[in-house]
Amino acid sequence: MTNRKFVYLAPLALAVAVSGCGRSEREQLAADYCPQPFQVQDVRTLTRFAPGAGRDPRNVVFEAELLDSAAECSLGKRQMNVNLVMRIAVTPGPAATRGTTSVPYFVRVIDGTGRIVQGQEFNADFDLSPSGARRGSKEELSLTLPFEKPSDAASYRIAVGLKPTPEELDYNRSVSRR
Repeated sequence: MTNRKFVYLAPLALAVAVSGCGRSEREQLAADYCPQPFQVQDVRTLTRFAPGAGRDPRNVVFEAELLDSAAECSLGKRQMNVNLVMRIAVTPGPAATRGTTSVPYFVRVIDGTGRIVQGQEFNADFDLSPSGARRGSKEELSLTLPFEKPSDAASYRIAVGLKPTPEELDYNRSVSRR
């Protein structure tokens, strides 16, 4: 036998339960104004050659690529807390040697006027070997962006990229023009 009170109260209980599943106003503001990172065009890849060697494919130590980047935000008191995640992949080349390889990358926070207000450089480390397979890493960083009101956080932009030497940047540009 079905309890009549249950039949009448079940829809109300379901409505209350479902309404608790949505985002709070604070969470929604953080999601709406969370600055998403963008990858700087010329530095999404990096080809490192053996020192002193020519730019022949046989002299490639590794090829790195910034696969993707994303951000999740939460609001603090007059600040946006940003959890930045970047995925980097590295493929050893014919000139690779066994050991740890560091791939440099950067993060720059740009304000609404185009001025860099925060910037830092990091390294993603990979254990490579000459005959090894492609390796990947997930790099996570925390940023804090101050604001007067939450909508101010929307004016920030986050630039990310690998950090080639000037010669490696020239190589990237020459390869992309082909």
